[in-house]
Amino acid sequence: MSAAPPAPDVEVFTDGACKGNPGPGGWGAILRAKGRELELMGAESLTTNNRMELTAAIEALTALKRPCAVRLTTDSVYVRDGISKWVHGWQRNGWRTADRKPVKNADLWQALIAAAAPHRVDWQWVKGHSGHPENERADQLANLAIAGLSAVAGEA
Repeated sequence: MSAAPPAPDVEVFTDGACKGNPGPGGWGAILRAKGRELELMGAESLTTNNRMELTAAIEALTALKRPCAVRLTTDSVYVRDGISKWVHGWQRNGWRTADRKPVKNADLWQALIAAAAPHRVDWQWVKGHSGHPENERADQLANLAIAGLSAVAGEA
C-alpha cells in the first residue's frame, strides 16, 4: 500500500465560462490555505472558454506569494492534459502541434508554465457541474464576472 501524497500547502479550484464561444467570458478561482479562503474573478469582453479556463489557473497561481505545494483542481480536461501531457511536446516543436499547426492559446500556455514554475503543482480534474462544491463556486465566480462585465457595458 503506497502512502498518500502529502497535503498541499494550498488548494486551488478554478473555472472559466463564456457566453458564446467566442464571446464575453469570465474566470473564477478559490485559493484555500491554513483555514483561509480567497476568491478571485475576472472577465474579458471577447474571449473563449478555453482562454478563461487557462486564465483562471494563471491568475490563481500568480496570486501565491511564495513557492508552494499546490493541488489545483479544474473541470477542464484541456488545461489538465495540456499542462501535464501536451505542453512539453509543443515546446520541443516550437509551439506547433503534432500536425505542425500553431498551438492555440500559446501565449496563455507560456504564461501558465511561468506561473506554475515556482510551485509543485498537482493537477487534478473534476467533472464540471457534478455538484463539487468548490468547482460550483468557481463557476459562480466566473459567471458573476461576466455579469459584471455586462452591467458595466450596459452603463456605457
